[in-house]
Amino acid sequence: MAFTLPALPYAFDALEPFVDATTMQIHHGKHHQAYVTNLNNALDKFPELKDLGIVDINKKVGTDAIPKDIATVVRNNGGGHWNHSFFWKIMTAPTNSNGPSDELKAAVDASFGSMDVMKEKFNAAAAGRFGSGWAWLGVKADGSLGITSTPNQDNPLQGVADEALLPVLGLDVWEHAYYLKYQNRRPEYIAAFWNIVNWEQVSENFTAAKAGSPPAL
Repeated sequence: MAFTLPALPYAFDALEPFVDATTMQIHHGKHHQAYVTNLNNALDKFPELKDLGIVDINKKVGTDAIPKDIATVVRNNGGGHWNHSFFWKIMTAPTNSNGPSDELKAAVDASFGSMDVMKEKFNAAAAGRFGSGWAWLGVKADGSLGITSTPNQDNPLQGVADEALLPVLGLDVWEHAYYLKYQNRRPEYIAAFWNIVNWEQVSENFTAAKAGSPPAL
């Protein structure tokens, strides 16, 4: 079964003034669509892989389950499809979130000391990722929260990741995610991101991750 571009859960201008409508239109309709198209084209060569869901495809990146001649394409575009499908859902209009759940707040405090410290560490991971990539907050194997970053369209579900996590929050720091509005001011974009985090969705992701499941897309 072919993968398809998911609809955004809000209007293109819903994240204004922190993320502009033009960026959202291009990011969703051009960049994300390209990942979907390229992934489908690669899997056309190996129809037996088409029934795998996008989570399983990402988990098999870096293993022999993905044939070598499409391994790089699947890593980049399967990662890009999962990452963006996840990313759209963890953002919302600036006034549409009441903050993290008590359970998530407690986990953040236990792992980092406070929400402010967590944000500082997350911001540092996002700002410090050289070139294109992502920053992630997720649940580690021991149940605690951790922060990591990945290059390009890699994510912590993949076997190639430096640190395995079940993601609960992620930020795209590719230039196409912010350059029209912020130009080279990546730290300003990262700071603005916290104004549009959908904490209800992040809290749901945390509950699922604590139970050992990746977030539903």
